[in-house]
Amino acid sequence: MENVEKKRSRPRRAFTPEFKAEIVELCQRGDRAVGQVARDFDLTETAVRAWVKQAELDAATRSDALTSDERSELARLRAENRRLQQDVDILKRATAFFARETR
Repeated sequence: MENVEKKRSRPRRAFTPEFKAEIVELCQRGDRAVGQVARDFDLTETAVRAWVKQAELDAATRSDALTSDERSELARLRAENRRLQQDVDILKRATAFFARETR
């Protein structure tokens, strides 16, 4: 078998909202295709397309997914739900403990 080199994955990078907005604006202007913008700025086309989609959702020009506000609210509600479920579990265990103690 041939020695097949594995493609090294690129380290995860973080981009500011301002940078993402500039990239989205370049894509929406229509001067260049999304793929070309991605290549020009050494970004993945998938990431650029996701940024464009999220910007369109936030601007209400499309409605097939959650806006940024809805995503943050969902994350907050999930965290709160997780905390409340832990509280309920603790109360259940405490109730069972004290029920055994009183017998």
